[in-house]
Amino acid sequence: MADYQKHLYMIVFPINALVASQLEPNAFAQHYTIGSARHFQGKVIFAELDVTFRDPYFKIDEYLERTVAHEDGTPKRTKFISSYRVLEHVPFNIIKKLYLVTVNGKALELSPGPYTAENVPGLIRIFQEVAPVRNLIASRLDQRSFGKYITEDTAKGASKFCFTQIDLNIEEFLAESRHREVIVSPIPDSNPYRLLDCLTELQQNTDKTVKTISLSSVLHSISYRVLRHGFWFFDKDGKELFFPIPSAHELETTHYEWWKNAR
Repeated sequence: MADYQKHLYMIVFPINALVASQLEPNAFAQHYTIGSARHFQGKVIFAELDVTFRDPYFKIDEYLERTVAHEDGTPKRTKFISSYRVLEHVPFNIIKKLYLVTVNGKALELSPGPYTAENVPGLIRIFQEVAPVRNLIASRLDQRSFGKYITEDTAKGASKFCFTQIDLNIEEFLAESRHREVIVSPIPDSNPYRLLDCLTELQQNTDKTVKTISLSSVLHSISYRVLRHGFWFFDKDGKELFFPIPSAHELETTHYEWWKNAR
């Protein structure tokens, strides 16, 4: 019988869960998008964790022992360890890679790196919270200030957070929408009138820094191509972890199979 290596994966979208598996990352990606009867069709985002990670909150050793190949020699695909308060108990230094998986199982591997972009003060941005909550937010805060805001304000956030940014030409949307009777949102599955109201208020009231556009995620319906910069992880102690998305040119030339399916 094959001696499969065991892995620890943390799913961050569409749920937040800790999973043991004998599948390599690319096979795990395919299992959860096109190979599993338990998962609806759609994007998956998950992280590979250091398999030596242990925390009293999780029964990792117990579930790893039960993550063994089937009698026919096929690997154990998944063994759920926890699906509650997972990110809260995962230290950032054991998150090795982040994988963005398309609806047809193509996975883009992201490595952690520095966030070096220069932030324009007061610029309105659209943030999509990924885990543990999934609000769609418009904000005057830059990425680091927003990460600090949602991890310190536990009434609206959590002690640890993952989010990304949606690329949107806000000035163009505002200019095109203000005098129209019918507005179409450039962000799928978001109310265009709510989006317009939030952006208008932030633009006119400089004392306001955050407006909630929606209480649900749009990650399932937008393209990976409209995500800006990458994915940020922040905690209440000021720790941060960033996974940059390669440039469009690099994706087209080096990761073409993923890029052409990144809808």
